[in-house]
Amino acid sequence: MALSRAAVPCTSPIRRLRPLGLAALLLLGGCGGTGPLNGLRRLPDAPRVSEAPAPSLLPGSDNVIVKAVEKAGPAVVRIDTVKRLINPMGGLFGRGPAIQQQQGQGSGFIVDADGVILTNAHVVEGASEVGVTLPDGRSFTGKVLGADPLTDVAVVKVVGSRLPVATLGDSSRVRPGEWAIAIGNPLGLDNTVTAGIISAIQRTNAVGEGQRVPYIQTDAAVNPGNSGGPLINERGQVIGINTAIRQAPGAGLSFAIPINTARQIADQILERGYASHPYIGVRLQALTPQLAREINASTDECRVPEVNGVVVVDVMSNSPAARAGLRPCDLIEKVGDAAVKNPSEVQLAVDRGQVNQPLAVVIRRGDGRQTLTVRPAELPKEQ
Repeated sequence: MALSRAAVPCTSPIRRLRPLGLAALLLLGGCGGTGPLNGLRRLPDAPRVSEAPAPSLLPGSDNVIVKAVEKAGPAVVRIDTVKRLINPMGGLFGRGPAIQQQQGQGSGFIVDADGVILTNAHVVEGASEVGVTLPDGRSFTGKVLGADPLTDVAVVKVVGSRLPVATLGDSSRVRPGEWAIAIGNPLGLDNTVTAGIISAIQRTNAVGEGQRVPYIQTDAAVNPGNSGGPLINERGQVIGINTAIRQAPGAGLSFAIPINTARQIADQILERGYASHPYIGVRLQALTPQLAREINASTDECRVPEVNGVVVVDVMSNSPAARAGLRPCDLIEKVGDAAVKNPSEVQLAVDRGQVNQPLAVVIRRGDGRQTLTVRPAELPKEQ
């Protein structure tokens, strides 16, 4: 479900404001943002977390959820947006004004006392005006410093000082079964708290194949208006940004962008005004034994083994993959240090690489295996 305005279906029954900008399984997409901004600091590193067991919620004990919300809640903001749209029929036959306004609402959280805020890209997409309201009633005009549609992360700046700040945690330490607390403004109800547990991590198939985010899955109730708000742990540390839900009979599943991913994207936006993504330029398909049999029976161009894996369907001309020697019908088994079993895992492994830096790709071609060296290129901004 869209988490801030009218829903647009992505991959049924998943709903979110806008579908991911992924064409089939092309390792391509798009980036948005403004120019570089000088003088802005990188986001703080995650604090060291002790290995002591998390507090319990046994009767008579202090309520850790209350304490976590008291710690993070003051930094959670409401984001109100106005988008001005041109009405092509405006002024003709009384069909409304030439310029129409569309209002939206979402959530965000302050990560720097000078007014740096993280939210979802889809919350502020196309906004002409951005208003930010703190729980204490203070209101500011916000400016979108940059947004990355591929990961759905955006950075907003307000002019302020000594603002309450949310502590960022370490999403690599998150484990299923831990407490998950969502804070936001669902359905226009400010500062709403819901709680559940971490249901799963590294969800690479949450919103379709080829995605660039290994989502955190929770059963904490999330509704429209929660978009961009924090998912926190029992220590009050932000571990994710709530971004999408999947509805199911009698329940719903929520998905959050891991804060480590969001921090990386936000740091790039703060440094240069946009997020950088490597790409290699292939179209991939999840291979199954049945599909392999169909391919082998329908064409003499290549033969693929009857296994589960990832097969190259197409290689873009003059792309990093083409220059490295990848071909259609190659099976990709490993990217860098990571064994890969589906197209999403390939995408995530490529994203962990660096532009213009060598990346080893192990392929299976015919009866043999080869290791090719690919140098990912910068994903074109216009894509």
